[in-house]
Amino acid sequence: MEKDMLTGILVEETGLQANQVQQTVLLLEAGATVPFIARYRKEATGELDEVQIRLVQERLEYHTELNERRQTILKSIEEQGRLTPELRRKIEASRQKTELEDLYLPFKPKRRTKASIARERGLEPLAELLLAAHGGGATAQQLAEPFVKPELEVATAADALAGAGHILAERFADDAAARALVRDLTWQQGRFCSQSVRGKEAAVSKYEMYYDFSEPLRQVPSHRMLAMRRGEKENVLRLRIEAPQEEILGRLSALFVSPESRFAGLLREIVADAYQRLLTPSIELDVRLQAKKAADQEAIRVFAENLRNLLLAAPAGSRRVLGVDPGLRTGSKLAAVDATGRFLEHVTIYPHTGGEARVTSAKAELLRLVDAHAIEMVAIGNGTAGREMEQFVRLVFKETGCKLPVVMVSEAGASVYSASDIAREEFAELDLTVRGAISIARRLQDPLAELVKVDPKSIGVGQYQHDVSQTALKKALDEVVESCVNYVGVDLNTASWALLSFVSGISASLAKAIVHHRDSLGAYSRREQLLEVPRFGQKSFEQSAGFLRIRNAAQPLDNTAVHPERYALVEQMAADLGLTLPGLIAETALLDKIKLEKYVGPGIGLPTLRDIIVELKKPGRDPRATFVTTGFREDVMEVKDLEAGMTLNGIVTNVAAFGAFVDIGVHQDGLVHISQLADRFVKDPNQVVKVGQQVQVRVVSVDLQRMRIALTMRRGALDNSLEQKRPENRPRPEQKTARPRSELAAALQKSGFRGTPDKDA
Repeated sequence: MEKDMLTGILVEETGLQANQVQQTVLLLEAGATVPFIARYRKEATGELDEVQIRLVQERLEYHTELNERRQTILKSIEEQGRLTPELRRKIEASRQKTELEDLYLPFKPKRRTKASIARERGLEPLAELLLAAHGGGATAQQLAEPFVKPELEVATAADALAGAGHILAERFADDAAARALVRDLTWQQGRFCSQSVRGKEAAVSKYEMYYDFSEPLRQVPSHRMLAMRRGEKENVLRLRIEAPQEEILGRLSALFVSPESRFAGLLREIVADAYQRLLTPSIELDVRLQAKKAADQEAIRVFAENLRNLLLAAPAGSRRVLGVDPGLRTGSKLAAVDATGRFLEHVTIYPHTGGEARVTSAKAELLRLVDAHAIEMVAIGNGTAGREMEQFVRLVFKETGCKLPVVMVSEAGASVYSASDIAREEFAELDLTVRGAISIARRLQDPLAELVKVDPKSIGVGQYQHDVSQTALKKALDEVVESCVNYVGVDLNTASWALLSFVSGISASLAKAIVHHRDSLGAYSRREQLLEVPRFGQKSFEQSAGFLRIRNAAQPLDNTAVHPERYALVEQMAADLGLTLPGLIAETALLDKIKLEKYVGPGIGLPTLRDIIVELKKPGRDPRATFVTTGFREDVMEVKDLEAGMTLNGIVTNVAAFGAFVDIGVHQDGLVHISQLADRFVKDPNQVVKVGQQVQVRVVSVDLQRMRIALTMRRGALDNSLEQKRPENRPRPEQKTARPRSELAAALQKSGFRGTPDKDA
């Protein structure tokens, strides 16, 4: 495909300008990364953001693959001697893989079919006669008589007509226009139906609402589609697509059967056979895959959005932290780390088992670690015994007058990290649980730096993640991690190789080489020292340097997002003001007085100049939000402590299409259904809440048997609950009779909710 033609297609599909597309494609083909292009090549692309650049990249990859397949198909048909100018034109004009495969289908090598057997028996001429017959003349029976050949297993005229029908049915089913028509009508008007597998109609399962379910195919939301497909995989459900058969048959007949044909009735029967026997299975498979792909894309989009919000959560920063991996029988592991995350010491305490002596010892060890390492914050994992451990630490601090902040930290994926190769490289001599405590402490310091060491699928912010395309999921999540890492920037002297491997232009092997060079020769003092690392060339330096930071560097710009290629320009700005470079950075008020138009030149325009000024005003500043702590109610430790009407603080742990899951400190997330997120209509929960966000919720209902907690964030509901006072003699939830099923519970069932999201899901 010619470049101009490809550019035109990309312009049409992306809605961008031709010059933007051309320049972006050139940069991508030259090996530039998306973060680098978005941040440092704004003039070339017309200030495209990462989303737009990735769209160009995605469509470029699609059409590259499409063109490769096109050439293969053209070669195959040409070798068969069946490539006509009209067919070549259609193939070269196709823009969709399905359209291309439909055109190739009649020429694709097939297994032996009823139609191919009929051709072997010499019945193709009869098929042509049936299709071309107009006006008066011989009957179908009479036309078939000459083709009766018992030696070829065509014993009667009826056998001959049946064989001719198979030939025509296959021809109709292989027709590209017919396949496109059936596929489009099925997608636009079809219904997605689900029934229970025979014999399981009365079985209690999480798929009960799908035992007799039907919904317009195009309207099935992602989570329902994936849930039903999982039910089918587990042999609980049977799925099918109910197509608008009458309309399809009418349209196909109009396509293939001439009103003037004297065999119109017979041909319509053949069209019906082609549809029901050949087209229906094939097109239903295509449409189901199309629906699955759409569901995958939405689920992956939600997962990616949740992951982005989690990775960009506010860091506590460079503080000395005591990480706690809580436990009961095996004890709680305490690990102290310094302000850079370097491991200092660990102990195991047993404050919840073993009697008073162990409690006293646990208190002493906790206070010793806090004092010995000048601890500034305590991070406690939110898993088993997490709330009990939090209560213990707060009680000890209260008794001793200690004012240190105590923060609950998500343990999601910590066990995966503890057993990973990265953890073994970092702490080969330590037990898995101690590695977990270190990870918990570091997550508080910098969530991004620690979470990049964990497979995103293990972090627990997605839904049905094992049911979607694993290739597409990995690609999307890797892009999110890359985007977040480069947005924040990386400290070159403290970053792990895992974190460095997501920096623009740096591979995993190169990241390890950078860390090895740092460990061998000491900390980097200048960005240019990266060029001394083996295999670290100019291209890698160009792509990565702007995203790497060096604190207290001799060159002040090394701790900013200003790219080294612009250092001379910034120095010129300082000289024009009669200042040194450090002086310019110190006098931020003078930056607004710089006439940027004066510095516009080849390859640099106002967008880049404005970015430079913004960066000089906040050199080295973390772009993430400011860290704030939140606390759970001390009298609410377990699900049984909850009652309808309670107002609680919570942290959003997952966002799905039907609502948000919130940790309220009882070891079981509650669900805020989409209808309860706000006092207005909410189309997308991500418009209201984000993973990691601190929220206030009210308990709507609690189902102890199923361990379901329904919550609301509607303002009116919260205001009303705040006015209610709790009587001193209020009975505990377990003393109450079962509550009636609420409207919210009905809404949850309709959404497909069956408790907390499986962290697999």
